[in-house]
Amino acid sequence: MRWVGYAAGGALIVLGLAGLALEGILIGWALWFGGVLVVHDALLAPGVAAAGTVIGCRSRSLRTALVLAGTLVLATLPTVLALGRRADNPSILPLSYGVNLLIVLAAIALLAVGDHLLSAFRKD
Repeated sequence: MRWVGYAAGGALIVLGLAGLALEGILIGWALWFGGVLVVHDALLAPGVAAAGTVIGCRSRSLRTALVLAGTLVLATLPTVLALGRRADNPSILPLSYGVNLLIVLAAIALLAVGDHLLSAFRKD
């Protein structure tokens, strides 16, 4: 049964690559994907390793919150910086993404503090 899933997944990958090739955007997609790999390997993975070294085994909640926050900031950085926004089309990136990012980061911090306090309360 596992091979059916592999075959279906492989077929969908081939279908997606064929669509990219037929639309003529395969090179642009490959450059974007390569950029994602570079950002992951040059920023995200070393950042997580450094945070794990600094924090150590102090708090699972803190480590989780930092990994989530770092990943979220890296993933949303192009929208926060309004890359791709054009004056002739106001419907591209119309929201205040920096404020929204701060709201989500505050929610992550609140949940991490709540989880830390709850786990400390359970130990007593």
